[in-house]
Amino acid sequence: MFGDVDVALIRKLFDLSGRKAVVTGGGGGIGLAISLGLKEYNASEIALIEPFEEKLKAASKFFEETIGYEPLTVIADVSKKDQVEEAVEKIVEEFGRIDILVNSHGVFQWMEAERMSEEDWDKMIDINLKGVFLMCQAVGRHMIRQKGGKIINIASMSGVIVNKPQPQSHYNSSKAAVIMLTKSLAAEWSKYNINVNCISPGYTLTPPVEKLLKQHPEYEKMWVELIPLKRFAKPIDIVGAAIFLASSASDYITGQNIIVDGGYTIW
Repeated sequence: MFGDVDVALIRKLFDLSGRKAVVTGGGGGIGLAISLGLKEYNASEIALIEPFEEKLKAASKFFEETIGYEPLTVIADVSKKDQVEEAVEKIVEEFGRIDILVNSHGVFQWMEAERMSEEDWDKMIDINLKGVFLMCQAVGRHMIRQKGGKIINIASMSGVIVNKPQPQSHYNSSKAAVIMLTKSLAAEWSKYNINVNCISPGYTLTPPVEKLLKQHPEYEKMWVELIPLKRFAKPIDIVGAAIFLASSASDYITGQNIIVDGGYTIW
């Protein structure tokens, strides 16, 4: 009755040996933490995409100093189709293939809906949604040809709830759309053996959030009180879910949204 259990395969479920990964927003915060995690679980190559050269240089230096590996760094604005396609082609030329894509880039802004400009709305949607689609599209074409791959989109718990007290209807909408895009691509690309899943972090202590809390210290106590685990996430708290979704352990999972929020959304 136990003949179909392959212990050798179980031992390798989380091993990423030989796999080649691309991480957008890999210059800091959650993206950098995930990039390091993928490498620590034996991914053979890592490429980081950022629009800011100084962030890429700092991230590359951190990689080299901590684990002795120099990632491939590519400057690109993911909201621009030509830059995305050029970046992906450069990575494929260098790596030969792409097995894992993590879309971890994003921006946020607080703005009342009645005061929001068209530019505010467009910037949020262009980066947070259009940028995810363009990366998925460009990398997805290669994964279709190679008949397999793992795509992980970083959305937010703001895609399933409305945060309080901050007004951010454009941000919430962009993240909700990323979750639906994830489900849609999972449905379309399952026939090519491409798994598309999503991670939705809660309040995470990235540099922008830490800066925000310094400006609004009154929000820290309020938000922590709403989190059952009574603390903010750190970028490392998101890494486990990413390793899981990038590895063979998640081969039978697609179109799903894993919420990593300390329990915030259970209320």
